[in-house]
Amino acid sequence: MPDKHVLDDFIATVVSGQHDVAVEKFYAEDAALQENLGEIRHGRENHAARERGFLKLFKEIRTTCVEPVFVNGDYVVIHWIFEFVREDGAVMRMEELAHQRWDENKMAEERFYYDPAQRVFQNP
Repeated sequence: MPDKHVLDDFIATVVSGQHDVAVEKFYAEDAALQENLGEIRHGRENHAARERGFLKLFKEIRTTCVEPVFVNGDYVVIHWIFEFVREDGAVMRMEELAHQRWDENKMAEERFYYDPAQRVFQNP
């Protein structure tokens, strides 16, 4: 089970837009990540590199954690809202649930659930 201050720090890091730093700091070395029913990807360094590349695609990513955050032992569920802003000002808003399994204070597994139909940019 993650300590409350660790989970709070993780959430604050993501909300601050430092998604890659959150991966580097809070994921276990051999962490597994899956989006919906997609391929399971392994390894903190792999995840961090993907996040860094993804962050470069946008002018800004605004992140909101919708409370409450659910914690049950080693399992955590977080409702996120992301707003991905392109250079031209167009915004894609996505909501997702992240289902996580923590091993003490490191995230061992994470699976994101979201509707791919949300992947639409709206012009400003």
